[in-house]
Amino acid sequence: MGMVIYYNGKTLHKNKANKTGVKKLNDNLKIPPNDRHKFSQPLGKLYAGTREETIFEVEKTIKDYLKEGFEVSVYLVGDIVTQDFLASNFLKPLILLCIVDEKTQRNHIKIEIDDFFEEIIEFENPEGGIKKESFTLLDDIVKSKRRTLLRVTVGEEDLLVLPLVLSIALNDKVKNLVFYGQPPVTDSRKSIPEGIVMVDVEKRIQKVVDKFVGMMM
Repeated sequence: MGMVIYYNGKTLHKNKANKTGVKKLNDNLKIPPNDRHKFSQPLGKLYAGTREETIFEVEKTIKDYLKEGFEVSVYLVGDIVTQDFLASNFLKPLILLCIVDEKTQRNHIKIEIDDFFEEIIEFENPEGGIKKESFTLLDDIVKSKRRTLLRVTVGEEDLLVLPLVLSIALNDKVKNLVFYGQPPVTDSRKSIPEGIVMVDVEKRIQKVVDKFVGMMM
């Protein structure tokens, strides 16, 4: 297992034991209340269905990319999608980053990490928001190319998909794929089924994400 790193917005603190007193910063981004429905829309292709069905479809898609000669790098946001990808012998070797908070529907969920990750980073991120320091942190993680677990110890991880997509450098020979869980949405103008969203990171989607971040307060 990699050494645990504690991130306080300025420094990466390496330590085997738990660290307390991480500096809390209030410089966060929040979704404007009137725009919440816009942020609930899938950023990419939605694979709807059960966990087994969606993973099967994702594996088929990635196998097609590999047959076409692409390299594939996988980035995951969310506990359930992380569990399912780690459980797949085919998908697991493609993973570069998992972002989790070890909670799902307010229940604790344990991510089995074994010796898979080279780096484990603990981070605080506000519920329903993005800590501004996450942009720098995710830039550093993605550039490192080290297989990393980013564990959100306070708050939640959901919206970190936005700075993550912006942190990934584009490469015509590499399919950089970000996956996250899509909860069912029934209070939107158009209902959305439960499933997994695959974001194929390209210039167009980065422009969309940049626009969303610009909307945040």
